[in-house]
Amino acid sequence: MNAKANKNQGSCIEPSYYQAVTKAIRTQAVQILKEGTVAGLVGYLPGRRKGTARPALITTPEEAEKLIFSPACVNNLSVYLTKSKKGVLKQGRIGIVAKGCDMRALAGLMGESQIKREDLFIIAVDCAGVYGSGAERSETVTEANIARKCLECSVHHPEGADFVAGSATDLSGLTPLEAEEMARIEALPQAERWAFWKEHFSRCIRCMACRQVCPFCYCEQCLCDKNRPQAVESSPRPAGNTAWHIVRAMHLAGRCGGCAECERVCPMDIPLNLLNRRMAKELKELYDYEAGLAPAEKGPLTQYREDDDQSFIK
Repeated sequence: MNAKANKNQGSCIEPSYYQAVTKAIRTQAVQILKEGTVAGLVGYLPGRRKGTARPALITTPEEAEKLIFSPACVNNLSVYLTKSKKGVLKQGRIGIVAKGCDMRALAGLMGESQIKREDLFIIAVDCAGVYGSGAERSETVTEANIARKCLECSVHHPEGADFVAGSATDLSGLTPLEAEEMARIEALPQAERWAFWKEHFSRCIRCMACRQVCPFCYCEQCLCDKNRPQAVESSPRPAGNTAWHIVRAMHLAGRCGGCAECERVCPMDIPLNLLNRRMAKELKELYDYEAGLAPAEKGPLTQYREDDDQSFIK
């Protein structure tokens, strides 16, 4: 199974690759369900509309025969495995279909003791990319309609899984739009950078979709929902919006795996993944640390050592 995406926008990723990955996932899922290796599996089933996909928890080999993997499988399924989703975890060992970016989230959740590796059977996908926002679901994947995160993905060859579906995807040579946008914003004077984010935050309607879809926002009660005392204004006003997005970005610093689900579900088209990437860049520069590369590893902002630099304390 080979897939190649070239820089030429006319080139596309062969649909047959996704079909082959689907076949491999189904075969493995049927086997582990028949053998009783897992009690259930979180994967993708066809959506109601043609060309779409939806997350699903399946428990029988017959259901496993209906699993798919297509460019429409955009969701990060690790969000269903945190302790806040007790209904899934209590069923026993669980299988999960995971793209490379989703596996970074799984590694982070293991590090935060939300899940245990021995409780998972990971069917990883050597991912050739998924649809970007607004892409027509009947089209093949090209550089023109692939998700922006996929244009510069460094984890589409997953490691550490129990089974890998697909192989030899090649996403080299694509234009890194997010990196270019980050460079453009960082080159702006400070006042213009502030104006850029102020305009975006002003459009936020506080629907909290970014929080609900994030694997790392698993607190049963979010600090930002409390009103006694109130840490962040909850109504969609500029000051509260700015506070919320700064708190969110700081909360994910050193934890975000870069799945960009927050940006995908934002109805106001706020480029939230740029914030996540900027924080990740800070962590790399300050601590030489990248989130989600190793399971059970705590990030630099979630641990303390006596020899930590304390010069910032005045």
